[in-house]
Amino acid sequence: MPSVPELNPVDPPDLVPVRRALLSVSDKRGIVDFARGLAEQGVELISTGGTAKELEAAGLPVRAIDDFTGFPEIMDGRVKTLNPKLYAGLLAVRDNPEHQAALEEHGIEVVDLVCVNLYPFERTVARMNVSDRDAIENIDIGGPTMIRAAAKNHAYAAVVVKPESYDAILEELAQNDGALSFRTRQELAAQAFHDTARYDTAIARWFAERSDDHPPLLVRAYEKVTDLSYGENPHQRAAYYSAVGERRHLLSMVKQHHGKQLSFNNLLDLDSATALARDFDEPSCTIVKHNNPCGAATGATALDAYRAAFECDPLSAFGGVIAINREVDAELAQALHQQFIEVLYAPGYTDEALEILTQKQNIRILEDQERRRVPLGELQGRQVQGGILVQDRDTIVLDRDTMEVVTERQPTEQEWSDLLFAWRVCKHVKSNAIILAQGDRTVGIGAGQMSRVDSVRLALEKCRLDSVQGAVLASDAFFPFADGPALAIEAGVRAVIQPGGSIRDDEVIAAANADGVAMVMTRRRHFRH
Repeated sequence: MPSVPELNPVDPPDLVPVRRALLSVSDKRGIVDFARGLAEQGVELISTGGTAKELEAAGLPVRAIDDFTGFPEIMDGRVKTLNPKLYAGLLAVRDNPEHQAALEEHGIEVVDLVCVNLYPFERTVARMNVSDRDAIENIDIGGPTMIRAAAKNHAYAAVVVKPESYDAILEELAQNDGALSFRTRQELAAQAFHDTARYDTAIARWFAERSDDHPPLLVRAYEKVTDLSYGENPHQRAAYYSAVGERRHLLSMVKQHHGKQLSFNNLLDLDSATALARDFDEPSCTIVKHNNPCGAATGATALDAYRAAFECDPLSAFGGVIAINREVDAELAQALHQQFIEVLYAPGYTDEALEILTQKQNIRILEDQERRRVPLGELQGRQVQGGILVQDRDTIVLDRDTMEVVTERQPTEQEWSDLLFAWRVCKHVKSNAIILAQGDRTVGIGAGQMSRVDSVRLALEKCRLDSVQGAVLASDAFFPFADGPALAIEAGVRAVIQPGGSIRDDEVIAAANADGVAMVMTRRRHFRH
């Protein structure tokens, strides 16, 4: 249970005896054993619907909720606990004389412990093609109300929302002669409010996502997946949280075979590497360093792709994060084993490959077992001081039919292939982004420069080929002047792809025509800040 700062509402008693408990759960894991443990300590059990049937079938004495409230369960169970007798019994301040008088006047019995978990709304709406009716029927009303009432009155009552808490509760009751401490009741209340907040968030999100617009109130909840070794720097604490309601996240269905604990920077780089890897159906390899690709390639095999990606910038690839979209076999593993790799991510590994790769102690080997697609409508957020910037993800992949050749010379078929490859990579590189490519592999990458011409210069400097003659260039945004493409053309680039839209497009096109270079305009920009 999470640790919370201790509060002291109206000087509550430290130990509160548990004499009567209400059990009403959707997730019935362990409920029979929990109820039996309560009954063995003399606790009276009250229950509802399916939970009551399960307890009775186990031979436990159970009092029906309608006997407690004097009102039957109606409307197919939609109304069963929504009754003032229950909520007065949960909310009464036990040392308040007026509350005690009201209890006696109306014949109300107090409830000391509520064990409730909620209808599986998240699991229901995560199913493919779920109907609105099924989704709405799985919006719990009575459950959250009971949880909140007991949590509010944790000075005198306890609330249990997770089967994982059952053993600890029974153990403490046994140690304290059937009573729970204030500290435990407070921690259970904190956990309960976290649970209902998450639940309401999932429902609000489901309604919000039925509209194409960004909602006026963006409601999100996040749950911790894992602590991280540290943040961007060793003096910063860090953890990874996944968004409640997402069908998949960065580490969903990811198995770590080997290596140290993942770090904050590992996950940032992994997010970039996997995003680029998803853009390719053919065997591909992406190598990311400091959140930028330093090499990307496709090939006839994953080994071919890795070798080509590594050759782009071997110096920067040292200590990189590598994403490969095919199973890693022994031959590929042997090639990878020659390098220092922080994180290796692939959809599978042969036994021989794992035997080779695990010879190095620190390489983090991740297996992607996630087969669900990334939702197309997923929003992308960036935290800023006191707020968050939200946008649609840049998922557009254009084909050549939507692009315009603006020069006298048309690209050759090979140039078209290289241009489209470079354009895919370009949107995953920090702006200002320049990609040099040849043969469906990057040969030079210029990233994150304040001047676009400096990015061109950097990409050319990074290129390890004897000559870039015949290479193509992609730019994530338009060239404001002709100096950028002129520098690349002078080095031997023969085709350029860029969004266009500069007031000096005519000068840029003229520079390409002057040297017989093909230029394609996409009319789409791919900034990545």
